[in-house]
Amino acid sequence: MTPNPLSNDPYQACLTAMYQLHRFGIILGLSTIQTILKNLGNPQSNFRSIHIAGTNGKGSVASALAQILALAGYKVGLYTSPHLVRFNERICINNQPIPDDRVVKSYEAVKAVHQGDREPTFFEFSTAMAFHEFGRAQVDWAIIETGMGGRLDATNVITPALTIITNISLEHQMYLGNTIAKIAAEKAGIIKQNCPVVTGVAQKSAIRAVETAARDKNAPVYRMGDAFRIRRHPRSDSFTYTGIDHTWKGLRTGLLGSHQAGNAALVLAGCELLNRNGVNIAFDHIRKGLLEQRWPGRLEVVAQQPMLLLDGAHNMMAVRELAGYLRAHLKEKKIALVSGILDDKAYPDMLRCLLPLCDRAVLTQPKIDRSLPPDTLYDVAKGIISDVSVVKSVPAAVSHAMETSAKDDVVCVAGSLYLVGEVKEAIENGQISF
Repeated sequence: MTPNPLSNDPYQACLTAMYQLHRFGIILGLSTIQTILKNLGNPQSNFRSIHIAGTNGKGSVASALAQILALAGYKVGLYTSPHLVRFNERICINNQPIPDDRVVKSYEAVKAVHQGDREPTFFEFSTAMAFHEFGRAQVDWAIIETGMGGRLDATNVITPALTIITNISLEHQMYLGNTIAKIAAEKAGIIKQNCPVVTGVAQKSAIRAVETAARDKNAPVYRMGDAFRIRRHPRSDSFTYTGIDHTWKGLRTGLLGSHQAGNAALVLAGCELLNRNGVNIAFDHIRKGLLEQRWPGRLEVVAQQPMLLLDGAHNMMAVRELAGYLRAHLKEKKIALVSGILDDKAYPDMLRCLLPLCDRAVLTQPKIDRSLPPDTLYDVAKGIISDVSVVKSVPAAVSHAMETSAKDDVVCVAGSLYLVGEVKEAIENGQISF
């Protein structure tokens, strides 16, 4: 959502002020957020938390844990990023975005206490708002997703009861390092003294980095494929979890994609460890929570005839997962890919992975200033498939793809969460109709 700078609405005004903080870019470090939180009375000390880092799957794992703990009777805060349509999505309590007036009040609370040497970044400011709001609402648990990396991420001021590191691939190399080992070490920076770690990292160098960091903190590590595992059932969408203390059969997630069973395994291991430490989570809460989980913009079907599939796949790991889903479930369909990609992504590899599975491509450009011109994508796409067009407006690109598809076809929107967010907003505003 783009705030109106001329609005007299306090909600719009505070969002406008916050989005201006983007001009400070990305500044990794903890001193500014620590000062703000100290002046707020350190609200992060008033609730138990679970801290989640990793390249992909953070949001899926976080939202599942929030759903399960809420079903178990706890009051749960959930902090994730980025949002798709409205800022409020970043700060949820019992799986509901906080209302506009609470955004304003938490903004004003943070603004009133900031006295640091520099202005906070957008992410630092929003993190402080989330912690303030969770403290004010007296949540029992807060599920906190890192923004980038871990060690110097603004969220890394909590002392969690559980740490989860989902997986590692090359990303944000300018900030985190140019090898899997370096990136893993940065993400492992969220590990705290004696705090158990659940992880899905698979590369040997990443495993070593996580285990080294954990050993230094005397933190036990529970790794997928070692301490726990899953077995997918090929004739159904269910899976069996063989875990630390339990074996659970016939589980399903409410999210599409075979990779979601792996994300669910991290959730299940986390629930086992929480139960070991006196948290009361029944198996029925776990089973129901996984099944009822929803996480917008990740293999989300928002229309039929033709099917409109939204997936925020924005790096190679996520693109491969999307390609696997298209190959396994939609290979008999004609697929039109609507794509817009940011300038820090490996767009040639992303297009080479997806386009051979598609019949045509409609290239577009999200409004964010880091998006690539469609003509840049066109030069690569035209060398892969013949039917490629450019429609620079995102709503117009999706509308064109839908209008030129048959009822049994698929329009797949992928390449950026910002792209998906813009599509969802356009649907809500009536700019895209079915």
